[in-house]
Amino acid sequence: MAKKIHVNLNEKSYDIIIKEDILKSLSEEIKKVYKGEKLFIITDDIVARFYLDKVINNLKDGGFSVDYIILPNGEKTKSIESLEPIYNALIDFNMTRKDMIITLGGGVIGDLGGFVASTFLRGVGFIQIPTTLLSQVDSSVGGKVAIDLKKGKNLVGSFHQPKLVLIDTNVLTTLSLRNIKDGLAEVIKYGLIFDKDFFEFLSNLKTKEDILNNIEHIVYTSCNLKRIVVEEDEKDTGERMKLNFGHTLAHGIEAHFNYEKYTHGEAVAIGMYEITKHSEKLGLTSKGVSDKIKDILINFDMEYDIGAINNDSILSHISSDKKNEGKVLNVILLNEIGKCYIHKTNTQFFKDE
Repeated sequence: MAKKIHVNLNEKSYDIIIKEDILKSLSEEIKKVYKGEKLFIITDDIVARFYLDKVINNLKDGGFSVDYIILPNGEKTKSIESLEPIYNALIDFNMTRKDMIITLGGGVIGDLGGFVASTFLRGVGFIQIPTTLLSQVDSSVGGKVAIDLKKGKNLVGSFHQPKLVLIDTNVLTTLSLRNIKDGLAEVIKYGLIFDKDFFEFLSNLKTKEDILNNIEHIVYTSCNLKRIVVEEDEKDTGERMKLNFGHTLAHGIEAHFNYEKYTHGEAVAIGMYEITKHSEKLGLTSKGVSDKIKDILINFDMEYDIGAINNDSILSHISSDKKNEGKVLNVILLNEIGKCYIHKTNTQFFKDE
């Protein structure tokens, strides 16, 4: 039984459809929002091995003309260097503004492919088919697309809403446990900032099997919580900033380790715990909240502590973060489990005791 979430953004509105084996009915779903013929798929080498032929065959059987590009898996693909080969492939395919791009992959492919869609010919439509838990519950929803620079993550980007998000929960069965945990950090985040009951539900899960047995509820709840925020604040100037809980530190941690030691979700998990432990010391968060975060991360065998957070390199990356407003750094803090707020500060915040 398919679950559908409607993201109401007036003329930029779209549906998120969550369904087991939706890859088998792609053409049928896409034809509901797209009357053209050409579809260009952007994917990576790992996803291509599992799903590209299946997707292409389904689309061709549906009467579409299809081309594709396969990129290396990993965060380093989300770069300026990746753009020109994609643009050239689109030109060779004679793509027009009436045609459509499909991003088939995780967050890197979704962000990069969405950025390509937002910039090629000054904007073409795109459809998200996220294949990781992280991309299904977070990056595929909301229209934030970007590439990284050597100076930091997501520093060049735009807001470009997809025409459709198609989530096949069955693809998660091929993911490693580490990949599942990568997405689980963002799922836990939704409970921490918005929904105490959801956080407690997650706290009672123990294994990968527990997660997969409840995956449709997990994905639906996460996407719906994000939908509420995106509808209220599409351009990330107020309420939507709360989705960055843990991310200010996470992006600094990722960049400090050159995007090699920690996945995005692992860095977010550490960031959520570290910033809450720190805000508790400063009297900005109720006592005991950081311990609850630590407990759920330990429950899922996830790292939560990298020691001192006033590392100069990490702070340097934080100071160049796109969430800064001049000398003001916006950090998201918890009041308690299920409630959060925006705290305006600067990098000195991380040095204070």
